Amino acid sequence: MIEVKNFSKVYGNGKKAVDDISFEVRDGEIFGFLGPNGAGKSTTIKAIVGINKATSGEILINNIKLADDPIKYKKQFSFVPDNPELFESYSGNEYINFLADIYGLDENTRKERLDYYLGFFDIKDAMNEQIETYSHGMAQRLALIGALINDPEVIILDEPMVGLDAKSAYNLKEILRARAKSGKSVFFSTHVMSVAQELCDRIAIINKGKIIADGTFDEIKNSTNHKENLEAVFLELTDE
Repeated sequence: MIEVKNFSKVYGNGKKAVDDISFEVRDGEIFGFLGPNGAGKSTTIKAIVGINKATSGEILINNIKLADDPIKYKKQFSFVPDNPELFESYSGNEYINFLADIYGLDENTRKERLDYYLGFFDIKDAMNEQIETYSHGMAQRLALIGALINDPEVIILDEPMVGLDAKSAYNLKEILRARAKSGKSVFFSTHVMSVAQELCDRIAIINKGKIIADGTFDEIKNSTNHKENLEAVFLELTDE
């Protein structure tokens, strides 16, 4: 579970990027975090994963605060940013083994999980090649495998579908559904409204630093004039 409580972020120039927002990502659900560019999504995500420091408020993952126990806090989740920066001089296998070593995974566990996820993301033939030779889509698939290899309780994804082909995007959705079904938490940000509508159990929409909607798609759409799809609802709520 992720709990964001009265979180605000003010930068040194006095700009308030996020203004007293609260929401929670429950165990066993897929939660979508939506908003136009500059709305405060990235600032919030960076605070959740410990890159940004909150100006006020608090964030907990599985009842642990970053300030109380940074290592235990960060062990609760994996994070894939919108443009993953991988170790390009490593091969795919070297990169996954590096992460598996950090997580303390034994040889059998890492091999079993790697083989499993390579069945979803078609890069098996490139795992001995250097990452610098990978296309953007291949690097994205490797980053996703790296985030899943330790089977985290919480996974946080920023624009996870960018660069994925149709098959990989479909398979990622199946993986996320399975994780939620097993009781784990999935939090992701996306600009693809159809994906959010199809996949998410609940959604929060942020605009100009404030949460303007939070709930299931049906709950949110019933507060608007446009009922047909999430894209229309989103555009109405954000005045775009």
